[in-house]
Parts: sequence; C-alpha cells; structure tokens
Amino acid sequence: MDQIFEEEQRHLSDVYATLTAMRDDLSTDLETRHRGIAQDLRDMSEEIRPDFAGADETMETLAAIETLNSVIDAYNQSHDFAVDKLRRILLLLMQPYFAKVRLQMRPEEPAQDVYIGSTGVTDDSRRPLIVDWRSPIAETYYNQEMGPTSYQVNGRMRTATLELRRQFDISRDVLRMYFDTTVAIEDSLLLRALRRHHSEKLQAITATIQREQNAVVRHDDTPVLLVSGVAGSGKTSVLLQRIAYLFYREREALRPEQVYLFTPNDIFGRYIDTVLPSLGESNPQTFTWRGFLAHLGLSERGTGADSSPDRLSLLEERLPQLQLDPDDLRGIRVGDTVLLKPSQVAGAARKFERFPVGPRFAALVGDELHSRLERRLTQLSKSVAVHEEILSLDIDEQVEIFGETINSALEEELVGHARTYVEHRYASAHDSIDQLGWLRMDRIGMRLLDAQGISAAEWLYLKLLIAGRGERDARYVMIDEVQDYTVTQLMVLARYFSRAHFLLLGDEYQAIREGTATFDQIRSIFDETHGGTERLSLPTSYRSSPEITELFASLMEDASDVSLTSVRLPGVRPSFLQTSGHDDYLRALRHMADEATDDEGLTAIIAADRGRVSWLGKQLGERVRVVHKDESLPKEGVVLLDLGLAKGLEFDHVIIPDAQAEVYPDTPLSRRRLYTAISRALHKVSIVAQGDMTPLLADRMER
Repeated sequence: MDQIFEEEQRHLSDVYATLTAMRDDLSTDLETRHRGIAQDLRDMSEEIRPDFAGADETMETLAAIETLNSVIDAYNQSHDFAVDKLRRILLLLMQPYFAKVRLQMRPEEPAQDVYIGSTGVTDDSRRPLIVDWRSPIAETYYNQEMGPTSYQVNGRMRTATLELRRQFDISRDVLRMYFDTTVAIEDSLLLRALRRHHSEKLQAITATIQREQNAVVRHDDTPVLLVSGVAGSGKTSVLLQRIAYLFYREREALRPEQVYLFTPNDIFGRYIDTVLPSLGESNPQTFTWRGFLAHLGLSERGTGADSSPDRLSLLEERLPQLQLDPDDLRGIRVGDTVLLKPSQVAGAARKFERFPVGPRFAALVGDELHSRLERRLTQLSKSVAVHEEILSLDIDEQVEIFGETINSALEEELVGHARTYVEHRYASAHDSIDQLGWLRMDRIGMRLLDAQGISAAEWLYLKLLIAGRGERDARYVMIDEVQDYTVTQLMVLARYFSRAHFLLLGDEYQAIREGTATFDQIRSIFDETHGGTERLSLPTSYRSSPEITELFASLMEDASDVSLTSVRLPGVRPSFLQTSGHDDYLRALRHMADEATDDEGLTAIIAADRGRVSWLGKQLGERVRVVHKDESLPKEGVVLLDLGLAKGLEFDHVIIPDAQAEVYPDTPLSRRRLYTAISRALHKVSIVAQGDMTPLLADRMER
C-alpha cells in the first residue's frame, strides 16, 4: 500500500467535497439573491420622496438617490464576484489541481504545502485552498530548483526552501498517480503528456511548463519580446499561457479586446481557440493578416504583404512635401444625405495649408470639420422634413433613439428631440471625419508613389503617417509564426499598434516563403518604433520523437548556436521510398493512405502547395479528406493539406509526397520547407519521391 498515494487521495477527496459544497452554496445564494434584490431596490426607491422645494430638501433628495445608487453598485460588485468565483470552482471541479510544492518559509516554522491549479480559490476563511498557477508563489514550482529558491511579490523578493515538488494526474476527484520530481526534463507527467496522440484542439501546457518556457510566460513587461523557438518547442502554447498570465496580473485593467493575436491561418486560429477558455480566460481578438485588413474594410484590394518596404519609406519621405489639390478631398455624407460638401472640406483644409500634411494638419482640419458638422446638424434639426421623420417613427424606434415615447402634440418637445434624432442618425459622420474619410487616400498615395494603384498595406501606412495614430486602445499584440511576415507587414503593424507591447514568436528555419523578414530585420523594425527588443530562445523540442527531431535538425543550416534536442522516448525511424514511375508512385501513396486509415490518431499528407493538393485529392479520392482554410481538423483519419495550412499544427503521422528534387531542390528555401513539414509529426514520418529522392534527404536513406 502506497501511504503517500492514500494521503493524497484523501486530501483530494476533501478538497473536492469543499469545492462541491462551495458550488452548491454559491448557486443557491445567487438564485436567492437574484429574487430578493429586485424587491429590495423597489422598496428603497419607494421610500424616496423627491422634494426640490428648497436647498435642504434638494440635498436630502439627492443624498437618498446617491444611497440607492451605492446600494445598486454594491449589489453588482457582489454579484460579479460571486459569479466569477462560481466560474473558477466549476473549472476546478474538472481537475482541482495538478501540482504541490512544500515550502519552508522560515526556519522556525513548519513547512507549508501549496496546491497549484489552473485557477485559484480561497475557502470560507479566506485561506488559499488552491493557488492559481500564475500567482507569485507558484513560480517555485516552475523554477525547478530544489532547496533554496525565490519568487517576487509586488516587486519584493521572497525566499524559501523547496522541500518537495510533486505532480499529479487527476480527473475530478480521482487521483490516478503522482510523481515527485526535481528537474522538468525528467518529469514523468511531461513524458506521459508527450506520448499522447494528436487532438483536434491544442491543449494547455499549464502542468508541464518547462523552465525556459516559464521565462517567457512570466517575463517582465517589455515593449517588444522576440522569442526564437525550434520546431516543437511549444511556442504557441507559451504564447497563450503568456496571455493568460497577463490577464491574471492585470485583472482589473486588461480586457480581452485590448489584446490582439495574429495567427498564420484560420485553421490554426480554430485549433487554439479552446486553450484560454480552459484556463478560465476569454480569447483575445484573433486575426490573420487578411482578416485584419478585412476588419479595417480593406479586403477589396491586394493585401500588399509582398510589396517592397521601399514604397512605404517613399511615402514617408515624400509626404511632408505634399500639396493637396481639391480633387484630393471629398465631402462628408451619410447615405444619400450630403452633410459637408467637398468645397466646405476644401475650405477647412485651406485654413491650415501652412502646415505640412501630417498629424497636426489632420487634427486641426478634423476639429474644424467637426465644428462645421455640428452647425449643419443644428440646421437639420430645425427642418420640417426631420420633424416629419420623427413623427413617423414607431414606438420601438422612439424608445431606441430617445429612451422614451414622445408626445407629438407638444411642439417644443418635438423640437427638443430633433437634435437627438439627427445626432443619432448621422453619428457615423463624426467617425468618418476622425477616420480621415475626407481625404482620397488612393489618389494621394498613387501621386506620391508615381503608381497606378496602391495596396492595402500602402493605403493603411499612408493613413497612419497622416493621422499619426493607429489603434489607441490596444495593450498587447502577439504575432505567432513571425518569420512568415514580410518587412512591409511588420512595418505596418508596428506603426498601427505603436502604443502596444509586442510578443513575437517564430523559427527562422520555418520561413517557408521567399522574401519574409529575418530576425535581424524584425529587431531593426521594432527597435526603431518601440525603442528596443529583448530576445529569448526555446531550444528544446517536445513534439517529435528523437528520430524525427534528428531528421529535421539535420536540415538546419548555420545552426551552430542552436542545440536542438528532443525529450521524448525513442520511437519509429522515418521511412523513405523512391518509386520508379507515375503509377508506382500513386500506388504507394494510396497504400500508405489505406494503412493510415486504420491507425490511431490523425495522419496528414502535407503537399508542397495548393496545386499539388488539388491533384493529389483527385488521385486519392475518398481515402483522404482535403482540408481547406475555413475548416477545422478532425480528431482522426487521413487529411490532405498544403504546407502553408500545416504551419503550427501537429499530427501523429506525416506523409510527405513529391519529395523529389524537382519539388525540393538543394536550396535554403527547400531545406526550410522540408524542416517545417517533417517537424509536424509526433510519432511517424513517411517520405515518398516520384523518382530519385531530393538530394537534401538522399544521404538519409543510406543510414
């Protein structure tokens, strides 16, 4: 009988019973309180007797109203706190905790056991029952230093002695096993997790975060953090844990809509969308580059991702000398109603033509246009046509616009509502002024560049140069697979989110397109816009078996500063097959797809490009499921997709077709593309060539 196991199971049962009781009490309390709150507020409001006859009576009435408002605020705060606590308890009931540390805080005091979970909760005595993994004291678990260790609380260093570091495999109130560990690379829980098969959704790595990963997750806030990680090092998981950590650290100040996450494609976005909710947090705003441009209303033009950055620099260089002419300006209108004519906009611009076109000029002209628009709205509010429109509103529309129904018999009331009505109807006109809708950006951009058209990236960059601002409310921007972005894209994002802090994660060896930014170029861009870039590395691969890791590591050029290792147990050696002709090649692929159908987990046939996916899909038929960018991955079976969509994903078995020299010649780009494709595999890799194997892998066949 394992006495420790029995003791830990008893503790788990006690904690689970406590959580269950807390859940039931909170649910009952919320239900009861919800019924009682409305009656309490009605009673209080009926006790208020409005009296504004004199100064004293007025003060007394206002004080009573303020008291009622304070009670309402207190009810709301109490309700929100209870709902949040219930949410955390429901999350913990699935797995109360995953680790425990025993800390000797002071020599004269007994050691303290701290249980760590995906979120934290206190008992009825306000003592920590389970500590959130993001709390300062939980860092002693991730430090992986037995003996003297330390952690920071509100900027102050605390020291302790770590006597025990224990990990648990728990499902609800059942303890499956425990492990006492010292350094993470030997952790049994980690190795068990790594033996898993592919899942259709990325899983949180909270229980198995390694020391170098923790350094990224808990890194001090900095303008730009650039993380270089080898394939399978957990970059995306670390990024999401970092977001969860920021939400915890800035609980009162940071909202999900202030965090932007850029992902390589829509499949990847859906692959990761359950990680943060599983940690009790909301997902941030998530975009691809195309999705971001569509969000800004720029989807109808070329993305400009591959435009030369020199064109952006040329816009910046020539803008101060720009002289606007009347055709560069447009009027302000909403629907068919012209609110400010082009000539009025031109008049406003002429008032400030002594200033170069730029942020100051745009602000001054904008203020003038807002003033002119206000006068125009005042004029409209007095028109008979507007009054007739108001009288034709149905009751629902009246309540929506005015907050009440209106009395059409009272002329003075109608006149008072007219101003509210025109402000409601033409509110977008003020937004149009703020968004520089009075400038013909295309015409200006084409003139500055001596070009027949401008891309979305160039259009947006020009607007940022003139406005001097982008997204003001953004606090953090996370870019995954940053090595796939061009200098042009990053210049635009750095300027658009000039006030935000950036986390950039990538692997230069996974740059699968020509012309993307190097890490040196990335640092240069953000050094200029944000004043400096810190860099961290993730050198250990956790995804692939040692055999697969060794294969894709052999494709890395100039990697003397990279120590790529795998912590997995030995697995299956990669297989290589050269076929003698077209029919032999297709026969081999069909046989592999048929065999993979019966395997556990998900197999991916990763083709070099979309054209090959289309051709192979016709040849393989129902054996495979062709995955498109707007779909999610299945849990099992055989899928066919191109390398661009496979970025960031993982599969139990990867089959690489067309591995001949014509498709993968001996070039740096082909090395990176093969490195990326091979490193998607967890357990097995099969490489098939139609004819001779690519010279990049030919020598591997002989080993």
